[in-house]
Amino acid sequence: MQLAMIAVVVVLLVGLVLTISLAGKSDENYRDATKKNTMNLTLIYIITILLLLIGLVVYIKWFA
Repeated sequence: MQLAMIAVVVVLLVGLVLTISLAGKSDENYRDATKKNTMNLTLIYIITILLLLIGLVVYIKWFA
């Protein structure tokens, strides 16, 4: 049991160190890429919600 707990702590510490080391690096084009990705995801969510609402109305009107 102690060996498993030590292994978990070691994995957590390695993950923490690697996460902190990667967090310090920056990307010059990050803001532009994020803006484009956010816009694409927003459009996907809007279209999905509209299609779900249309499907719900069709289901309630003809099948319920």
